[in-house]
Parts: sequence; C-alpha cells; structure tokens
Amino acid sequence: MSRINKNVILALLTLTSSAFLLFQLYYYKHYISAKNGAGVSKSKGNRIGFDSTQWRAVKKFVMLTSSQNVPVFLIDPLILELINKDFEQVKNISHGSTSECKFFCVPRDFTAFALRYHLWKNEEGWFRTAENMGFQCLKVESKDPRLDGIDSLSGTEIPLHYICRLANHAIHLVVFHERSGNYLWHGHLRLKGRVDRKFVPFRKLQFGRYPGAFDRPELQQITVDGLEVLIPKDPVHFLEEIPHSRFIECRYKEARAFFQQYLDDNTVEAMAFQKSAKELLQLAARTLKKLGVRFWLSSGTCLGWYRQCNIIPYSKDVDLGIFIQDYKSDIISAFQDVGLPLKHKFGKVEDSLELSFQGKDDVKLDIFFFYEETDHMWNGGTQAKTGKKFKYLFPKFTLCWTEFVDMKIHVPCETIDYIEANYGKTWKIPVKTWDWKRSPPNVRPNGVWPISEWDEVIQLY
Repeated sequence: MSRINKNVILALLTLTSSAFLLFQLYYYKHYISAKNGAGVSKSKGNRIGFDSTQWRAVKKFVMLTSSQNVPVFLIDPLILELINKDFEQVKNISHGSTSECKFFCVPRDFTAFALRYHLWKNEEGWFRTAENMGFQCLKVESKDPRLDGIDSLSGTEIPLHYICRLANHAIHLVVFHERSGNYLWHGHLRLKGRVDRKFVPFRKLQFGRYPGAFDRPELQQITVDGLEVLIPKDPVHFLEEIPHSRFIECRYKEARAFFQQYLDDNTVEAMAFQKSAKELLQLAARTLKKLGVRFWLSSGTCLGWYRQCNIIPYSKDVDLGIFIQDYKSDIISAFQDVGLPLKHKFGKVEDSLELSFQGKDDVKLDIFFFYEETDHMWNGGTQAKTGKKFKYLFPKFTLCWTEFVDMKIHVPCETIDYIEANYGKTWKIPVKTWDWKRSPPNVRPNGVWPISEWDEVIQLY
C-alpha cells in the first residue's frame, strides 16, 4: 500500500510540474513577448504566407541562381504589376524586414524570370545543380534565327526556355538573346518529340506563345518578400512592352530562293541607293522614336523586307506608315531639325494626309497616314496637278516587331494580307514600272479636292 501511494504521489508531482511549465510558456508567449516587443512575427513559423509552395519555389530558385552567379531578373507580369502599385515602399524595404508575403505568395502556376544568354557562363553546371536541389527541369531549344542568313551556320540550336518545376509550382526562365538592332529577343516555346505535355499547364505561360522583342532594360535590385531579386528599373515600360512584343523573322530561305530566280542588283548605283536608304530609314526611326510616334514599314519598303530581306534597289524611296491618331503637330519640324526638308504635304489631318521629306542623294522619305474604318483601314493619295484624291484600302492589321537593316522596327503582323492588298497575288515578281494611281489593286477614286482648299491640301516645296 505504501509503495502504491508513492507512485501516485510521484505521478501527481510530474503532472503538476508539466502543467506549470506549460503555463509559463503560455504566459511568456502572450504577455511578456508582446510587452517587450520581441520579434515573434519574424520567426520563421509565424511569418504570414511564407510556407506557400510558390514562395518556397522562388526562394530555392533565387538561391540556385545566386550560388551559380547567374544574373536572372524578374519579368513575371502579375508580380511586377503588384510591385509597381506599391513601388516606392517596396524599394525601401530592407532584406529580412518583411513579416508578410505579399507578392511571391500570390496563387499562380508559374513565376517568370529572364536571363541574358551571353552572361550565362556555366549552363550545364547550373542545370545539374537545379536537379540536385529538387527541381525537375525542361529545356526548350531551337535553331538560331540570327544565323539563318548564313548557309553554313543555319540550323545551329540555342536554348530558348527553361521550365523548372518544384512541387506544385514552376519557374519559367526565359532566355533572352542579343540582336544586332541593340535589343533583346526570345524565341517561341515549341514543344518537340516526346515532351510530356502535362509537365506543366503550358497554355498558361505568359511568354513563348510567339517570339518576342524587348528594349534592353536597365535593372535594379530590390527585396521582395525577403528575397533579393533584380527587376527592370522601369517596370511600367516593360509591362507595356509585353502585349506588343510579338516578333516576325525575315524570311531568309525565301529570300535566297528569290535571288536564285531574280539575280540581285549589285551595281554601284544600286548599292549606293541601298546604303543611302538604310541611313535615311535609321534617321527617320530615331526621329519618330524620340517623338513617341509608332510607325511601320509600308509599301515598297515593306515588300522589300518580306520578299528579299533588303531594300528594293529600284524603289528610289523609303515608305513608312503611321496611324493618324499618332500624328503630332511637330512632326514636320522634327524632321527638318535633323536635316530632312519637307518636299511636299498633301491632304490634311482629317483626310488623306501624306508627307514627303527629301533625304540626301535624291532619296525620298514618304510617310503615309492611315485611317481606320469599321471593317478596313486606308491611306490617301493626291494628284498635285488635278487635285484628284485616291484611297488605298487595307484589311485591318496589327503591328509586330522585326529586324531590318540592323534595327528593331515594326511591320504589319498580317503581312501577306497587307502586301497582297497593295501588290496583288503576284507580289513575288519584281515590277519596275509602277503607277501609283493605277497599278495598286487596292486603289480607289476618292473625289477631288475643292479648288478653294488647294493651298491647304497641296503644298509643294
């Protein structure tokens, strides 16, 4: 009996001691810590949202790239938009001072980063390390379009995209490549062969549905949800570029076939004209970019790019298109300031505006302004001697980027429709005699300017 009483007493003492210890812990957590301002919220277990699979995947990816000295930068549209809404506050957050995950913990399937490929020194080593850290990675390659114009090098493959999955979240690493027009390019994410189509929800990717072109961004380092990352210094500009980044390559293969059938003009005169036209186009592009005016290759210049990847040597001018809503009143003075005097001005802003500037070596710059109707677009023409008006009809189109004469420049995305409207189904055949009033299949009579308006709508210099 005595022995039993001792065991009971011992059990009671143990239970009492445990209860007192639990009370002390509770008291410290809820009263003492709060009173003294202890950093409980900073302890890993109580930081809000930091246990999400999205944040954990991004954290591991940032650790991976930092350890390998791979200078990736954040390009995810959703995250950049959230950061931009509170940009000043985010810039002032120091490393480790965040108690709540506001950005990388947002529900989503992917987080997109980018890498400039020429800065990547150890691709294979990075790939192995990623897999050792638990990532499952898919590499997407394709031929380098920069080499398509060189027969001996065309077909060389380059990496375009990496998709690295960790648990239920994936990192999309977009590989940017330098182009001769001083811009960055990424390729189309096209799945090949036996790639598992269920590896990730590919249709939800923000980049890779088509090739894209971007201005080279200046970067800055900030702390986002406790992680140090690089982002574009001007996130607004980068976000504005994304929906308009689609890129179309010059068709080098078709251009080679064209020159096999129609020999290239390598005369001194032809090469001199192409050189002057290239310089004029580059000067016009710089001038319009400074004004903030969108433009694209039009008429014969567009045909030369699409058909033969070059300026047509017998065209004798450079043709650009501008939407009339992008017209600016100082456009004429801007061109005159860079040494391009106005040669003629036809029409007016409300109707059939056309400008022509005189470049050097007798090469003209013609700018056609386009007007939008319900189901088509059009630009106008005016015959100076008679005041007759003409209208050139085009199906509606959007703008894509391309590379032409060492520049990133716009062309109509719906290029075939645009060219066939202007030159018909036989556009592949060179035509050296061209009557702008009769030859285009899309030209229509559009009345006559009233004589009382001739001084305004027909200005020759």
